Amino acid sequence: MAAPAPLDSQLCFSLYATSMAINRAYKPLLDALGITYPQYLVLHALWEEDGRSVGAIASRLALESSTVTPLVKRLEASGLVRRTRNPLDERQVQVALTQAGWDLRDRCGCLAEKLIAQSGMSLEELGTLNERVQHLRDALASGVEATR
Repeated sequence: MAAPAPLDSQLCFSLYATSMAINRAYKPLLDALGITYPQYLVLHALWEEDGRSVGAIASRLALESSTVTPLVKRLEASGLVRRTRNPLDERQVQVALTQAGWDLRDRCGCLAEKLIAQSGMSLEELGTLNERVQHLRDALASGVEATR
């Protein structure tokens, strides 16, 4: 049996390590805002479209609802969102931003700038890289769906 390729030559490791490096770059900024990166993602999904259900947020973030629910509960405890039951379907929990949640959006604008500054890459280079990674993600997701 052949030995596995070195980690640095494996795309999965490069993407994982890059994700961790991005999280480390964002951490001081998010700490100052009092939120974690996963909470930031939930808020960002709501900034895109307020009033989403927990299931819709989970779908947007490619997560399970059971992962999103505790994030939403912590955001609610922080006063950034409020949860309500859908009157047409009591099983569905709707999540809406509070004014404090909307106000936080303006304070989060610096995250992308931090990434651009630390990467040494141009906005165009990062945009192209993002498109390629999204293409890979979509192709892999389609392959997984096809095997089910």
